[in-house]
Amino acid sequence: MAEMTTGQGLASIRPGSVGRLRGWAQSLGLLWVLIVLCAFAVYLSPSFIQTGNMLNVGRQVALFGIVSVGMTFVILTRGIDLSVGSIVGVVAVATALMLSSGVPIPLAMIAALGMGAVFGAINGAGVVFFGMPPFIMTLGTLVMGRGIAMTIANGEPKTLGDASDAFSYLGSGFLFGIPVPIWIFVAIAAAAFVVLRHTPFGRQIYAVGSNTEAARLAGINVPRVLMSVYAISGVLSALTALVFVSRLTVGEPTAGTNLELEAISIVVIGGTSLFGGEGGVIGTVIGAAIIAVMANILNLLGISPFTQQIVKGAIIIAAVMFEVYRHKRRS
Repeated sequence: MAEMTTGQGLASIRPGSVGRLRGWAQSLGLLWVLIVLCAFAVYLSPSFIQTGNMLNVGRQVALFGIVSVGMTFVILTRGIDLSVGSIVGVVAVATALMLSSGVPIPLAMIAALGMGAVFGAINGAGVVFFGMPPFIMTLGTLVMGRGIAMTIANGEPKTLGDASDAFSYLGSGFLFGIPVPIWIFVAIAAAAFVVLRHTPFGRQIYAVGSNTEAARLAGINVPRVLMSVYAISGVLSALTALVFVSRLTVGEPTAGTNLELEAISIVVIGGTSLFGGEGGVIGTVIGAAIIAVMANILNLLGISPFTQQIVKGAIIIAAVMFEVYRHKRRS
């Protein structure tokens, strides 16, 4: 009987066909924005479409995109995760220390992903069991994580030792002529799409984000859903750290600095609502591509990194203002 009640409740609050059509229309609009941006980039600098530059853009999309997929899960539940950048820093240093100490690569990678899951579980526990606002909880984890990274690294980059050459394939290698990080991102994005749109867990995430109390009354285990999404965000942050370390062949304690801002802007630009329950991975993928192409355009034009920060900040403000405007119109 309980199972029937839960199923009926889910059926009543799962994303409807109208919402899905709206999401597809928004994703199509974003795709046109991306196409126009690419055309503008080619007009400004024909070198944009050179193979080497396009591969670099693809790597940037992958690095931003992996962590942004995790952020999508969290924001869909009306949460936020500011700790993703510091998780990248901690895991990057810890991975370098493990590899330089002779820990086998597969074991070091499993341990790194486990560290990300632990950080995510800590965030989830603070939100679920202690009633901490997600912003405050993950802000605290952000500060602590960055401090942990600097402490265990003694403020210095850590090398990978003899494992440098073998481990570099993850971030710098190619598979069928395409960089490995892009394949990883495609696999993560595809898996996330299936989970969110075609599994009961995915419908529960949308339900919790749309109306937490209604989801609870429908029989959904809200604490488990929230713990799960923060753990997913932590694991994907750790995976991003592994790609970073492999690409740079060092563990930088400052790795991932401001990555949380990139991830949030990508998710919001991609159409996932900060008010929860609306959006998805397709928009996040396109949003990551838009941010990466825009950054590449600024680099090709020789715009200074300081000016680029101003542009990125303006983009975040504009995206959030638009989302708030849409939310007010609907309510």
